[in-house]
Amino acid sequence: MSRILCVANQKGGVGKTTTAVNLAAGLAKAGSRTLLVDLDPQCNATTGLAREPTSRHPLVSRQPLRDALVATDIQGLELLPSSRSFQDVEALATGGDSHAATLRQHLASGMSSYDFVLIDCPPSVGPLTRTALASATEVLMPIQCEYFAMEGLTQMIEVIRDVMHQQPNRLEFGGIVLTMYDHRLELTQEVDAEVRDFFGEIVFRTVIPRDVAVSEAPSHGKSVLDYAPRSRGTRAYVELCMEVLDRD
Repeated sequence: MSRILCVANQKGGVGKTTTAVNLAAGLAKAGSRTLLVDLDPQCNATTGLAREPTSRHPLVSRQPLRDALVATDIQGLELLPSSRSFQDVEALATGGDSHAATLRQHLASGMSSYDFVLIDCPPSVGPLTRTALASATEVLMPIQCEYFAMEGLTQMIEVIRDVMHQQPNRLEFGGIVLTMYDHRLELTQEVDAEVRDFFGEIVFRTVIPRDVAVSEAPSHGKSVLDYAPRSRGTRAYVELCMEVLDRD
């Protein structure tokens, strides 16, 4: 059975897309057949792997997902690209519960042949994120090690619990990963302690450090694992990948 990880946080700039791309790359390199679904209209996961956004989003055009997938430069990793079309963004974000159910069904139809599916969500708790959560088996939440790290988490967790209530035994809290971690800063240590004290074992042991290689990799259309294999960021994402695999 596929493990479908929804990478979500309503706050932008927390390393959500970076984590989705690099974790997907790591899982593929570990031998897992992996699909990365770009559900964010900013299309950063798509362009970060050197692929072009589509003119129409496959989830709106209703074309078979298999026909919409594109290969990446990483063996074992395929991509469902996103679209910047304002018309498609509006169509994906509106339409009520029946539309969301149709999207979930269409999204789920192409996932069964993968070991892992990672869904990169927009930075919100809107319909797109809710649709992704309802299609997933786990939610992975990146949190930036800064002052407002806990801001808005209550609302995000309420949305997750709401989806869990609607679909019992379907969605689990896969984990929280601390990003942009700088061990030299007292604030980082304080955020780390606060998050681990509040959430306990669901917080991953691995933290993602501040590393210029992680920031530079998308501009070269590569994961950090390929762009800078010996960097601290690569080592961290490899360790995170191992933790995800161990939690199976």
